[in-house]
Amino acid sequence: MSCIRCESTLWRGINSGGYLIAESLITLEPDFKFLIISPPMCRDILCIVNLTTVKRPMDHWITIETSIIPGSDIELTLSQRNDDFAIRIAGVPGDLMNSRMHHSEDELAKFGCSRLSMIENAQVLVGGLGMGFTLAAVLKTVGTSAKVTVAELVPAVVEWNRGALGQCAGRPIEDARTRIQLCDVADLLKLQPVKQPLAKQPDKFDAILLDVDNGPEAMTHSDNEWLYSLAGLKNIYEKLRPKGIVAIWSAKANPLFTKRLKKVGFNVEERTVRARPGKGSRHTIFVAQKG
Repeated sequence: MSCIRCESTLWRGINSGGYLIAESLITLEPDFKFLIISPPMCRDILCIVNLTTVKRPMDHWITIETSIIPGSDIELTLSQRNDDFAIRIAGVPGDLMNSRMHHSEDELAKFGCSRLSMIENAQVLVGGLGMGFTLAAVLKTVGTSAKVTVAELVPAVVEWNRGALGQCAGRPIEDARTRIQLCDVADLLKLQPVKQPLAKQPDKFDAILLDVDNGPEAMTHSDNEWLYSLAGLKNIYEKLRPKGIVAIWSAKANPLFTKRLKKVGFNVEERTVRARPGKGSRHTIFVAQKG
């Protein structure tokens, strides 16, 4: 914000009450339209700021979009508070995703794709677009010749990422290496033909990243259970190139799932990561490499 007379920069930010933070408050006009201040860079005159041009911050979360998950009666909501966004399941406490907490999604991409930076024409499949953080981290890791296919079941989630939400992750869906498929990621992993025709996909992938639901304990879409079943994991194994890696995000550890991965033939590591670097809730990433 600048003075309407001398154009000096007057403030550093806005507090929760919506008032300007200035070096020296002189007086506040009774009608609250103008704030008169004398900042250090303009000591010789009084600067006048028109408060009607100041956008006050939101103190509470506001739901800005909703969408039903295809094939279910579960409603997703997109909420915003200032520059923060959250995707939630309507009627369920807590966030499914939050733009302030994406360290574990970044780590998912690193564990799954770190070996691909020097591989030409690497092929990556990401199951679930979410807020775009996993995709963004993949694009930072792989080379310029790579192709990243993202399977997203909910069309509205793609549109949210094309809108205001997209700025949080740096709009990775606009990267030329990104291909968006509006489908269940399971449709790209099943070996038999699917009901709906899809754009031609690679026969094999160097890495498959699954950030779908809450991991092996699916909570928003019952069909996701197939992904984590023995049959689903066998399909994933066949869809990977030699030494290919599947990295699976999970809300928590699951020893039975680790045994299932090993039974299919994967070499498995369990990594514990935090929602934020060094703090926040702990999540598990299963890193399974094809033998």
